[in-house]
Amino acid sequence: MRRMNKSSISVLLFLCLIAAAVSGGCAGKSEEYPGGQGADGRKSGITAPAGSEVITALSQQEKKGTEAEPVIEEVDYSAYFEGLNGAAVIYDPSENRYQIYNQETALTQRSPCSTFKIISSLIGLENGIIVPEDSVRPWSGEIFWNEDWNRDIGFEDAFRTSCVWYFRQVIDEIGTELMQEELDRLQYGNRDIYDWEGRQNTNDDNRALTGFWIESSLRISPKEQTEVMERIFGSDSEYSKGTQDKLKEVMLVSGQSEPGLAVYGKTGQGAEGNTTVDCWFTGFADQGESRIYYCVYLGRTNGADLSAVKAREIALQILADY
Repeated sequence: MRRMNKSSISVLLFLCLIAAAVSGGCAGKSEEYPGGQGADGRKSGITAPAGSEVITALSQQEKKGTEAEPVIEEVDYSAYFEGLNGAAVIYDPSENRYQIYNQETALTQRSPCSTFKIISSLIGLENGIIVPEDSVRPWSGEIFWNEDWNRDIGFEDAFRTSCVWYFRQVIDEIGTELMQEELDRLQYGNRDIYDWEGRQNTNDDNRALTGFWIESSLRISPKEQTEVMERIFGSDSEYSKGTQDKLKEVMLVSGQSEPGLAVYGKTGQGAEGNTTVDCWFTGFADQGESRIYYCVYLGRTNGADLSAVKAREIALQILADY
């Protein structure tokens, strides 16, 4: 074997030092990632080379930075409202954009009234309290002002006729604990169910026809209505497809003539004394593969005849022209 000279030995030692440094820095020590914890603070069980947690932390920071705030565009829909006090909101998630008419009113929380039947139906369906094929509830025999409610009635008819006594029973079966959990999950307005029986509603002392959602403690804004609809029916919804499909079935607006446009929604209306003060129509609309979320609200307007039917008419006109 040929003997190496001093120069060769020095070169060899230098190369070995480089190799050791590379090996120790890239393939030696292994740590839990990142920093031994997952994003929720628990041990992740995933290992990665030392130093890579820094790269990942930077990547997560960059990802947060790319989540742009939604664009809010103020629009003039006054021609649709014809002098009525109100607001309209359309949210298009594909463009991350809100179109808002009358922003102050659109951000003001009011009683949801019967639009809340979307929420009580959602929770009832998801938790087996409403079973569509076995949903008929017996009528007590009490004569209500709406003749459609004076009979045994099932879920579909109760939703479409906005039968208060039916959903009063459903909400009582849901109970305060689950209701609060779901309103928190949906980030629903002020989430206040304090007045469970609706005693703040001075229009009616019949507890079969009152509740926290009817001119009482619960409040939500028109903009928040669109956000809740997106949490229920959007691509990141936490609710089952079966629940969503059943809700879509009862929310579908019949007689909509705009080609290719399917509108889903629910009206709501409330009064103080003999004066109508809150009228709603909220939901979502599909055209092809595109889905948008909307809400039209009408508030107290002196000398005007307000109704949820009018709110629906305005919404349908806006959606047809959108």
